[in-house]
Amino acid sequence: MFFHAINNIKMNERRILGIDPGTTCLGYSIIEQKGKKLSLLCMDVFKMTTKDEMSLRMKQIFDHIIGLVDKFHPDVLSIEAPFYGKNIGSMLKLSRVQGVCISACFARDIPFMEYEPRKIKQSVTGNGASSKEQVAKMLQMIIGFKDMPKQLDATDAMAVAVCYANENNMLIPESVKKSLTQIYKKKTKQYGWNSFVALHPDRIKEKE
Repeated sequence: MFFHAINNIKMNERRILGIDPGTTCLGYSIIEQKGKKLSLLCMDVFKMTTKDEMSLRMKQIFDHIIGLVDKFHPDVLSIEAPFYGKNIGSMLKLSRVQGVCISACFARDIPFMEYEPRKIKQSVTGNGASSKEQVAKMLQMIIGFKDMPKQLDATDAMAVAVCYANENNMLIPESVKKSLTQIYKKKTKQYGWNSFVALHPDRIKEKE
């Protein structure tokens, strides 16, 4: 029954918890989606020290995520999948962090979705190889927050949440999508039509 919950989330209104896992600095953000409008509820990082054992850090992460869930009551968790690099040890640690975050949400009956780093960047900027700074700047345009955080792990987490919103938004006809793509390419060659939609929801019209 629980695993069908993600399909029952309201399409026109929901809160999304985005997490960028980290063993010493974990980024998190909660956005609210109402139709095609996105607004920011919170964005920050949770810092830990390498002096603490991993087991203690895992407990701290679990407790922090539980606190966020109980305060903001998100409908779904959107989390970045571990990056499979050359350092196997780091990958395993990040996998544990991801598992702890998911378990914390499971404890409150919140479903989750995970996305690869390249997919997240592609969804936000239209370019899967975008830098952290480019992603953060685009998010600032989409969401409209004023102050850029000192640590971009926070905006990385917001990007994961926005990725879920883009992937699960209202379906847009192919004819409209094609038109938006042509319009937005004139504005910038770097970003895709999903970001244009988020920036200009008033320009979305069904073809009669």
